[in-house]
Amino acid sequence: MEMLNKEDLKSAILKLKTEKNAVILAHYYQEKDIQDVADYIGDSLGLAIEASKTDAEIIVFAGVHFMAETAKLLNPTRKVVLPDLKAGCSLADSCPPDQFKAFIDAHPDHKVVTYVNCTAEVKALSDIVCTSSNAVDIINSFPIDQKIIFAPDHNLGKYLQKETGRDLVLWKGACVVHEAFSFDKLLKLKLEYPEAKLVAHPESEPHILDVADYVGSTSKMINFIKNSDAQTFVVGTEAGILHELSKQAPGKNLIPLPIHEDNTCACSECAFMKVNTLEKVYNCLLNETPEINIDPAIFDKAKAPIVKMIEFSSLVKNEN
Repeated sequence: MEMLNKEDLKSAILKLKTEKNAVILAHYYQEKDIQDVADYIGDSLGLAIEASKTDAEIIVFAGVHFMAETAKLLNPTRKVVLPDLKAGCSLADSCPPDQFKAFIDAHPDHKVVTYVNCTAEVKALSDIVCTSSNAVDIINSFPIDQKIIFAPDHNLGKYLQKETGRDLVLWKGACVVHEAFSFDKLLKLKLEYPEAKLVAHPESEPHILDVADYVGSTSKMINFIKNSDAQTFVVGTEAGILHELSKQAPGKNLIPLPIHEDNTCACSECAFMKVNTLEKVYNCLLNETPEINIDPAIFDKAKAPIVKMIEFSSLVKNEN
């Protein structure tokens, strides 16, 4: 078929979505055109909860591979498709399952808490999964004398140690997007915009978090900026969040936190997230491929810690 233009693609996607009883879940870091056709836009926790509630027959997950895996684990009887299987994750790649299994074996009597940004194989080795939205609460839910392994993000782990006072055993993994921020360029920005508030994702390096006015998950960053009296913000996470932020906080001056490398947007972008395109969303919905499948041998073990996290988050929400 001939190449459709952007607006025709959007219309075709919406039509197919209705015909096939499909839902499109998109992460904040996706390109803006994909966000515009999504039924739900959110962070890892929000997307996991939404995936657990959907009654759609097909889930198009506009994000990265581990997120689509999570949706499949929560919807074993539904078809889950990812626009491009090359949409991986540097953080998930930094924690190979066999090496992580050896790491766990070397630390007996430890509970294993893993950040959702990991493979299904790593989740299957975990006691509970967390996101940046609920990680502090989940760590604090364990008895104070319980030894804990936290993986795979080392920066998030150090932030959790500081916030909870717990002596966590950390796996040394990292997200290349959140390690790219330049402290020197941040200082120059602060001189140019002294009134600006710095909001940062906890996957960022400690020297960035130490000077941040607010640290939180992508959804919490949006809520902070939306509800703050301040007008100018330096935003320390993947630049895709700016599209939704501009909608929810109209009129506010949003400046992406600069990175070491000079690039076209002077911001941090996830190459894996940007592998997905509007055309690929259309094609995967049309052809219902590529489909996400998980090894039956680990399926139940990988699902259990995700369900535990969602139940925990629901309990905390109800208590509040």
